Amino acid sequence: MSAATPDLSALAEPRWNEVHNPTSPVIRFGENEPLRLECQQDLAPFAIAYQTYGELNADKSNAILVCHALTGDQHVASDHPITHKPGWWTSLVGPGKAVDTNRFFVICANILGGCMGSTGPASLNPKTGKPYGLDFPVITIGDMVEAQARLIDKLGIDQLFCVIGGSMGGMQVLEWAARYKERVFSAAPIAAAAWHSSQNIAFHEVGRQAVMADPNWAAGNYYAAGTTPKNGLAVARMAAHITYLSEEALHQKFGRNLQDRDTKTFSFNADFQVESYLRYQGSTFVDRFDANSYLYITRAMDYFDLREKHGQVLANAFRGTKTRFCVVSFTSDWLYPTRESRAIVQALNAVAANVSFVEIDSDKGHDAFLLEEPTFFKTIRGFLNAAATKRGLAPVPEGRS
Repeated sequence: MSAATPDLSALAEPRWNEVHNPTSPVIRFGENEPLRLECQQDLAPFAIAYQTYGELNADKSNAILVCHALTGDQHVASDHPITHKPGWWTSLVGPGKAVDTNRFFVICANILGGCMGSTGPASLNPKTGKPYGLDFPVITIGDMVEAQARLIDKLGIDQLFCVIGGSMGGMQVLEWAARYKERVFSAAPIAAAAWHSSQNIAFHEVGRQAVMADPNWAAGNYYAAGTTPKNGLAVARMAAHITYLSEEALHQKFGRNLQDRDTKTFSFNADFQVESYLRYQGSTFVDRFDANSYLYITRAMDYFDLREKHGQVLANAFRGTKTRFCVVSFTSDWLYPTRESRAIVQALNAVAANVSFVEIDSDKGHDAFLLEEPTFFKTIRGFLNAAATKRGLAPVPEGRS
């Protein structure tokens, strides 16, 4: 084994392979193509891993960029190489679905700072030959978008037909629309906000502290230590997962039902079904996600505030835009409540932007955008159909998404 490649055999091998040799395509940017980050550091070299679905048309006018959320990745509509589960948005993206890959060329990139092939804290630092760990620079949503823009440039696409995403993906959509007004024909920010609330920063801090309190975190250098902070990351995932659901969804799914038993054990075992469910969510998450990536990505979300560079006035971020917008929220989403979507709509109205807004009645909480919600599917299909007509593309056909 070379000096530049540390012995990381103690780590989960499939996850480590996806960090360095992802099964998806990768575009690599060399030392002469540095990415200037908002923290004023240059990142070079760096790589962006991505997946595509469908075919790019002759004039490259049918490209849709899907932006993933905190724990997502580029495998939006194809089986995950580690878990072997279907892609995270197969309810929306695929042949004949609302985001129809028979008509659109769909691109989804693993974000900068991720752990599925794009450069992040688990990637090898070329200066040391070892994983970056906490030597990786702190990144922002804007940095993620800049890296995606470099990818889109490499694919030879001047203007994206649509940029779409939910949660943190919706933040990226807003950043795209603000930074690259001429490159975004239409945009669909879903269950998102233009700035991260203090409540959400607080939730993230609890998760980060859980990771860092795990002795196996080793001050972020667990790669060299041959460990991984599974317990801390699992707890972080459990806490976060609660915020993705609504009280009604939890009650309907679990109530106070016991797990595989008729009586309480009078112990700290997982007596209740909801406890068992959360433990399962935590334990499966650590097999596919890097703990340091979790720290970096949650921090990027915390730093997000689209008002900051625009005189603390959100409308200024969109002034002069020609992009067509569809803003979507869900009634039971208390993580990114409807009032935050309304603030986006009000800002767009203030600059006379073309915007539609739909609040969808759902009891599924924040995760509703990932689940079976027929009204949501119809909303996205209708928006893309209208935008396609305006753009001169073949319209999205009616039918089941």
